[in-house]
Amino acid sequence: MVKSPCVNWCEMHPQTGYCLGCFRTLDEIARWSSLSEDEQGAINLQLPLRQTLQGDDPSLSPLP
Repeated sequence: MVKSPCVNWCEMHPQTGYCLGCFRTLDEIARWSSLSEDEQGAINLQLPLRQTLQGDDPSLSPLP
């Protein structure tokens, strides 16, 4: 199994539908443990682009 990209900050971005912590969709998060390693790997490859597309809005950061 591929390591989950979860960072324990689970909040969904209202416009993109991606988690603000790991950039997965709710469906991907819910199905993670039942996905094949290839499917998990394919999702992980998409995460950096999703993060870039979502942008760096400081108001969304969990850090002070």
